[in-house]
Amino acid sequence: MPTDIEELRRQLVVEAFPRAATYDATWVMTNQMGPNALWLAESLGEVLPLEAGSRVLDLGCGRGLTSVFLAREFGVEVWAVDLWVSANDNWQRVQEAGLAGRVHPIHAEAHTLPFAEGFFDAAVSFDAYQYFGTDDLYLGYLSRFVKPGGQIGIVVPALGAEPDVFPPPHLAPYWDWDMCCWHSPSWWRRHWEKTGLVEVDVADLVPEGWDHWLRWETVVQRAWTGEEEHGGLLRADADQRLLGFTRLVARRAD
Repeated sequence: MPTDIEELRRQLVVEAFPRAATYDATWVMTNQMGPNALWLAESLGEVLPLEAGSRVLDLGCGRGLTSVFLAREFGVEVWAVDLWVSANDNWQRVQEAGLAGRVHPIHAEAHTLPFAEGFFDAAVSFDAYQYFGTDDLYLGYLSRFVKPGGQIGIVVPALGAEPDVFPPPHLAPYWDWDMCCWHSPSWWRRHWEKTGLVEVDVADLVPEGWDHWLRWETVVQRAWTGEEEHGGLLRADADQRLLGFTRLVARRAD
């Protein structure tokens, strides 16, 4: 546990993410899984407009931080799907957030979604889609659940450009094999557009994503768990800034 909760709160206030800054720091840190999910959700909200009352699928929602954020900040109704966190646990958090009836926790695997075709106005995913969505065929499966003209948006760990060698030499000491699913915005654009199922509106890097990611790792390491997941990797990348987050938004073709 942190020794200085006020310092923790200060570290989590980032000018680029004013909405996320209003959330309780202890709640965020207790329920975090990976990079700061609220920062990723807010960055997607900048380029993916969500209308109040829309039905939104939050795929790979973890402990539901992003689902709560989307419901509160945009007035949407969210189906919060995760495989590793039980629906019972997420339901408890939803009720504590006062969002019963607006956030619906579902326990499901990404390939066995229990929804009707065309049910959602939008599908989003934060720091999860890379684990199943690099499959050439997955977008065809997911897009079935989004209405024609509906939106699909993801934010995932990225390499700003596809390297000639894997792992990139300067990252080799910290590289894990599963980082091979980290790709550039241009890779993701081509991966989606080649299906002909969607029209990609945005494929870019989250501005200052490297800085935000390292800030988060430092907060986690120093103020909360005493551990870090990717801090060494990011510091090794300080000169090249190859790492960051891809932000992708598309519309399902009619």
